[in-house]
Amino acid sequence: MSISNFPSKLLENTVDEFSRLPGIGKKSALRLVLHLLRQPTDDVNRFAQSIISLKRDIKYCRECNSLSDTDICSICSSPKRNSSILMSIEATSQYNGLYYVLGGLISPMDGVGPADLNIEGLLNKISAGTVKEVIMALSATMEGDTTNFYIYKKLKPFDVDVTAIARGVAFGDDLEYADEITLGRAIVNRVKFESTVAN
Repeated sequence: MSISNFPSKLLENTVDEFSRLPGIGKKSALRLVLHLLRQPTDDVNRFAQSIISLKRDIKYCRECNSLSDTDICSICSSPKRNSSILMSIEATSQYNGLYYVLGGLISPMDGVGPADLNIEGLLNKISAGTVKEVIMALSATMEGDTTNFYIYKKLKPFDVDVTAIARGVAFGDDLEYADEITLGRAIVNRVKFESTVAN
């Protein structure tokens, strides 16, 4: 079947919608749509309903800005978490504090500045006085380092320790793809952030 000559307008419209997703071209979209057509109606209805429910019901946690089913996510509401430590990562069992989602990294090349991130909310959280340490755990990239340094400067007036995870992740690597053991060791061996800044 040619992707430029659909036998059905319904098929064409659905392929067009799928191809609007990131990383999905017309050919991939067509394969996905044809796969759905071969599935039982109940399975397709469940798939469609999950997307509708996601858009309608998902929230951002009031404490950390992470995606959540409730106003305060299960991590922030857990009594097992140490509320005096904040970090932006959750992929390792080496960490039992809370985390804060910035919503991106400062990247002037991409038109993303500090005002586009959730930094103001982080400062408000710190100013409440309950947080004793902020662990900078962003990707080891130029954008990550820029964001780390900007936040570090913003936190200087506060009585809070600012640390950075040890460089168990090579520069240029995305933290999202680092394994849990590497991340765990990097957290355990974290250092004062100011010692990571070149003088």
